[in-house]
Amino acid sequence: MPNKKKPKLLDLDNARHEDQREYMRQIIADGVCPFCSEQLKHKYNKEPIIKETKYWLLSKNHWPYAHTQLHLIAFYRDHAENLSDLNPDAGRDLFELLQWIDKKYKLPGGAVAMRFGDTDYSASSVVHIHAHIIVPDIKDPNYLDKPVRFKIGKTTR
Repeated sequence: MPNKKKPKLLDLDNARHEDQREYMRQIIADGVCPFCSEQLKHKYNKEPIIKETKYWLLSKNHWPYAHTQLHLIAFYRDHAENLSDLNPDAGRDLFELLQWIDKKYKLPGGAVAMRFGDTDYSASSVVHIHAHIIVPDIKDPNYLDKPVRFKIGKTTR
């Protein structure tokens, strides 16, 4: 019987912190996707789930980008890597969740960015569709020197 190669679920090259890489190494050893609903809710998320919808789970980012006052992530409940894997109703559900976030946190402004597909292109550390909701901390004294940047594409190979 041929030895089947396991699909890549995480990309250590795209981790931004050493403690994040260590955490990811344990997940790789476990051989699971940390963003799938049951794994996220019961084992791998270091932050509590803020809200659940039919298609999404919402949590704070454990490794938020520098100079953010709020950095949330919406994780698609089922394992999905590409946009074509999503249930079309998930789009409406995501926008309703974003509206809930806007009202709950009284967002002054910010950005929503979604990571999907090949990590060489998405710069994601986890191969599972997720959306970032980011509000910069423009009052941070270091903000002007280095505003929030959302990386797309791998810089190391």
